[in-house]
Amino acid sequence: MHELDQTQLRLANDRIAARFDADDFICIESGQRLLERLSLTTLEPRVILDLGAGTGRLTAELQRLYPNASVIALDWSTGMLDIAADRAALRLCADSHRLPLCDNSVDMIISNLMLPGAANPLEIFAEAQRVLRTPGLFLFNTLGPDTLKSLRRAWAGADSAPHVHPFADMHNIGDALVQAGFREPVMDVEHINISYRDIDRLFSDLRAVAATNRLSARRKGLTSPRLWQKMLTAGDALKNEDGSFPVHVELIAGQAWMGEAGPGVSMTGGEAGFPLSRLSKRSGN
Repeated sequence: MHELDQTQLRLANDRIAARFDADDFICIESGQRLLERLSLTTLEPRVILDLGAGTGRLTAELQRLYPNASVIALDWSTGMLDIAADRAALRLCADSHRLPLCDNSVDMIISNLMLPGAANPLEIFAEAQRVLRTPGLFLFNTLGPDTLKSLRRAWAGADSAPHVHPFADMHNIGDALVQAGFREPVMDVEHINISYRDIDRLFSDLRAVAATNRLSARRKGLTSPRLWQKMLTAGDALKNEDGSFPVHVELIAGQAWMGEAGPGVSMTGGEAGFPLSRLSKRSGN
């Protein structure tokens, strides 16, 4: 099991909070894609939990979409929640693995790219299942194993130490949701390709959003110039024809419901078939 240093990760989030919105374009894009999925449901939540809310950007959008709901911004970083003060009326500093909420107290949980940094996603799923009412929706996204695959290959050409976080496979996530007690899990994957002019710029962006190596088994201490150059040389062989460095993001979106399974959601050739009862009759949302 590849464990992340949770203390270092939380402190890093505190440090970068003030600049996070300006630097993390992936988080903004993935959050918008989550919001688009909400148009497919007729659920009218009274209480919404933004799990891993960060600076509260998504929280504010959820409050706009559901003006009569109480929207809670929950994050483990005090620095992030300080930034969220102007966007979220209800803020809660807590660990997503141990939610300080009552059983059956939430109607909808939204989580935008919080799971990649989790110590144990199954514990988070179990907690989400505990606090959700029936019917209740859990909608989230995370990163798949092909994320940063070119950077992983570049480091593999330099040494055998772990440098890039491993990310869970879509099918394993679906299995974990069922194990936690959810019904009708549906998983979807999208692929985002980005070209960087060089690896240095990529690392600058990763540092800006606290997405550098936080593995407990990482090589301790500073990377030597020799090792760094060896990695860059290995990365040169992976560049595009125009000399840019390819970066791949595998964005996995998942949704699951609390309560008894309805007519079901079928998966054929990677496409999901939704029961009509789950689709919204409203237009213009």
